[in-house]
Amino acid sequence: MRIQADRDVCIGAGNCVLAAEDVFDQDDDAVVEVLQDHPGPDQESEVRNAVAQCPSGALSLVDD
Repeated sequence: MRIQADRDVCIGAGNCVLAAEDVFDQDDDAVVEVLQDHPGPDQESEVRNAVAQCPSGALSLVDD
């Protein structure tokens, strides 16, 4: 599983950080930053929740 983030679509809501703070962060403009492109299996539930909670649809998952 790989995370894709469209930083042009991100609205800076921060839901991703709240759902998976070890995987996502925000830059100084509150735009999403992916800290781990390929999160481990132990983080899959958190990451899927973060993607689902993204109000702008900026996050997606790609199966490797």
